[in-house]
Amino acid sequence: MDTTNIVARSAIRLAEEVKACAIVVSGDFQFDVVTTIIPIYFASVKPKSVIEHLVSSGIDKERQAKDISDQITREVAAKIEYIENVAAIEKMLGQLTSGIVVGIVGTKDSSAIVVHDIDDNPLIKTMQECEERVSPDVMRAVLTIAFSVAATGREGKQVGTAFIVADEDEVMKRSHQMILNPYTGHEDKDSTVLNKQNWESIKEFAQLDGVFVVSEDGIIKAAGRYLDVDAKDIDIDKGLGGRHVSAAAITRDTVAIAVTVSESGGVVRIFMDGKESMCIENAERAVRRQ
Repeated sequence: MDTTNIVARSAIRLAEEVKACAIVVSGDFQFDVVTTIIPIYFASVKPKSVIEHLVSSGIDKERQAKDISDQITREVAAKIEYIENVAAIEKMLGQLTSGIVVGIVGTKDSSAIVVHDIDDNPLIKTMQECEERVSPDVMRAVLTIAFSVAATGREGKQVGTAFIVADEDEVMKRSHQMILNPYTGHEDKDSTVLNKQNWESIKEFAQLDGVFVVSEDGIIKAAGRYLDVDAKDIDIDKGLGGRHVSAAAITRDTVAIAVTVSESGGVVRIFMDGKESMCIENAERAVRRQ
């Protein structure tokens, strides 16, 4: 029996009943035989399968059964979190409205339907805190660029960068140029993050050492900027590099918000008031199919 189509139909019926704003799918589900006006987003994750786990596990049956259960739980939990993050990203970037998101989770051997209230997502709450300092349009633009850099890098290699947004006068006072500022002398229309035509050049400059300094209204004041900050008493995850430490420190010393992209792993983080407020791994955008 092909249960995937049954799960898909059930999820759509549920989504329509709760008036969901979107359906987010993680797994191998076919929607050729079902239709709905609710937009469907597809996201992919490749966790280890239960079968692979069993092949590599030469243990007794009782222990094996427990490991199967634990593995299924881990796989489903990871995909549920991923679906919630995907929904939050699309909401932060203005693709989804507020409300309920129905998720369909598929692992190698299991399926589940998830109902998630996007307004209760902690990432959305962090975004709302950011928007008290920076306009939603500017934050959406900066995050869109950051997610793109995290997902695709530049010229086939991973790129790390940081955007320091708002309180630009104080940030400029507490930093200096590592290279000639590529934004010196440009008109605002050619240096604003709100103009999508500038995004490719911004991603190109993301390869430079240093950070971007962005005004609260979205104008890039500088790229390749070095932050002159004292990182003493900054408490962030061990193993993060100097860019993350200095980005966190500048948000302690100013009211700016820092958005960082890790060169290793493409993780996107937001720092406010010297602390990490948000961390998104696997920050790939979902593909809308309907």
